[in-house]
Amino acid sequence: MSETHAIVVEKGLPYAPETIWRMLTDSALIAKWLMPNDFVASVGHRFTFKTRPMGDWDGVVHCEVLECEPPRLLRYSWKGGADSNPDYGSKLDSEVTFTLAPVEGGTQLRMIHDGFRFPGNAIAFEMMGPGWARIMDRIASLAAEA
Repeated sequence: MSETHAIVVEKGLPYAPETIWRMLTDSALIAKWLMPNDFVASVGHRFTFKTRPMGDWDGVVHCEVLECEPPRLLRYSWKGGADSNPDYGSKLDSEVTFTLAPVEGGTQLRMIHDGFRFPGNAIAFEMMGPGWARIMDRIASLAAEA
């Protein structure tokens, strides 16, 4: 069994937890900072993200809401890729967790994307790490417009 790795990104945002929660749970807003989706903030809801296909992968990330405690915790599964893709686009069975903590002047937002297996998901891990950091900045920009 291979060891798993996690991407962890944390950012202080000068907005109320309820504002950040809306950025994380409104399907139209999620599409602006991540990908087109059919997300609903309800435990057990299955949804997808859609991106550009790569190799044998159709570009669909299959997800399910595992925990939803407004406005403090959101966790969902993240499954995509294809066994036949050796590098980016390789099969990935992981989880994404957002935790929101009220702090003076705003919210501390923490995102953990866990379940990257090495060596198979090493390239996805290397590419998605900086990607998640940019996404946190996009969430902040959208919250500023709210």
